[in-house]
Amino acid sequence: MARSWWGWGNVEDAVTGSERAALTARVAALMPRADLTAHEAPALESLSVAAPRVAPPDTLAHLASQELGDRVSHGRGQAFRDVVRNLLGRVADVPDLVVRPGSEQEVADVLEWCAGAGIAVIPFGGGTSVVGGVEPRGLGDYAGVVSLDLGRLDRVLEVDRTSRAARIQAGMLGPALEAALRPEGLTLRHFPQSFEFSTLGGWLATRAGGHYVTVYTHIDDLVESMRVVTPSGISASRRLPGSGAGPSPDRMFLGSEGTLGVITEAWMRLQDRPRWRATASVLFDDYAAAVNATRVIAQSGLFPTNCRLLDPAEAFLNAATATSGGVLVLGFESADHPVDEPMRRALEICGDCGGKAPEAITSTDSSGNAVHEGAAGTWRSSFLRMPYQRDALAAQSMIVETFETACTWDRFEQLRATVLDAAQGAFATLGITGVVTCRFTHVYPDGPAPYFGVYAAGTWGRTVEQWDEIKAAVSEALASTGATITHHHAVGRDHRPWYDRQRPEPFARALQATKTALDPAHILNPGVLIDPAPRGAARR
Repeated sequence: MARSWWGWGNVEDAVTGSERAALTARVAALMPRADLTAHEAPALESLSVAAPRVAPPDTLAHLASQELGDRVSHGRGQAFRDVVRNLLGRVADVPDLVVRPGSEQEVADVLEWCAGAGIAVIPFGGGTSVVGGVEPRGLGDYAGVVSLDLGRLDRVLEVDRTSRAARIQAGMLGPALEAALRPEGLTLRHFPQSFEFSTLGGWLATRAGGHYVTVYTHIDDLVESMRVVTPSGISASRRLPGSGAGPSPDRMFLGSEGTLGVITEAWMRLQDRPRWRATASVLFDDYAAAVNATRVIAQSGLFPTNCRLLDPAEAFLNAATATSGGVLVLGFESADHPVDEPMRRALEICGDCGGKAPEAITSTDSSGNAVHEGAAGTWRSSFLRMPYQRDALAAQSMIVETFETACTWDRFEQLRATVLDAAQGAFATLGITGVVTCRFTHVYPDGPAPYFGVYAAGTWGRTVEQWDEIKAAVSEALASTGATITHHHAVGRDHRPWYDRQRPEPFARALQATKTALDPAHILNPGVLIDPAPRGAARR
């Protein structure tokens, strides 16, 4: 299959034909005044970008590419604003070269060259960033920009079946990783929405959230040890189940977004592949009762694999379910035992809160073949198609984007109200109509991770600027209520203003000092997490 240069995923999987007609009809019914004229992306060969400013040394030339398609596809992530700028042919900021090392030593060699030459380096995994994390924005003071694509570091190097762990290279894509572990009966069980096109290194660098709604929510929980190449040397942590020996070296690099070093491999904690599953969809007449039921389950110690609450708007748009109080999608799974009893108790809790589960629970036996039915199955299918549908609607002047956060349970009601007011206020200021949905992607005993979706009728040629205004309004709402600017999408360049306000000042100074110690020339992903150093200062 061919990857799309301008949008999500594979060209062959794009929304077309009857699927696009049905999607357009749903949006037209919801927003009858929207201009849904479809626009096409320009041909790749019609794009014009500046010539590369730098050339690799002879020893690295065989790793480097200056092909137009390479440079353009490595200059953007997969956020709404990335897709729309591509659709409009706005591709001014692209890396000068794409370099693909095939070994850890070649990674070190590239960093040494770039540090000496004053070239910025942006580590690149699958390119699925939705926060401007791989975009060479504002780097004109550097001699050039290299996108360091780790896609050739793509193997499982060792498997420890006894300890249930594997040593995996950072450039391995999700599907290939799972396929390599399957013969051992093992799984990493980390399935972000970007799973098909994202890499282990990307998950680690962004502290990605994955499959589990409780307990193993972030990739952090699955890390046993890591190897990271920095311009000052290689950091290799000891492989241990746990340690109290000072601050964790792995925690320093998890979530560092390529600013402190390049993750090349990691020992990851694995699990036996699930054999038993149970799923159910619970409907509520009252949203507050649905939130309360979700909280009680999160605090019950049942630890469901899936516990995603869809508000009425989300349930209608993406699960084709009409309900006044929302839908709670529940799931349990185990490699060791049947899960009917925890599901029974979870449904009992829902019933105590007024929830109804009209659909039969679907369970599997030891074959491990899961069944997804009803609202749960509809939503799951829609979830996997969402990025493709987003692209189709973006080409029809719609603003379709998401933002996620986390807060404690006592603050959620205020947070949701403040976010909805901020978004509607931005819609009114822009003179457009829009809808905001909410679902919980993860739940903890002390709070949920709300994930908001924005669907608004924009103006072709202005939707990027319109979204930026909406984003600023909702980001201010998150900050004002004490919520986080991001739960699992990382910071990148898009979240920087609010991240700077969220982090404690002593930590900011410590992070800056760490950056200087590990990356004295300040070449690694400048502008992400930390401001680029003045070029004269960076070289001293």
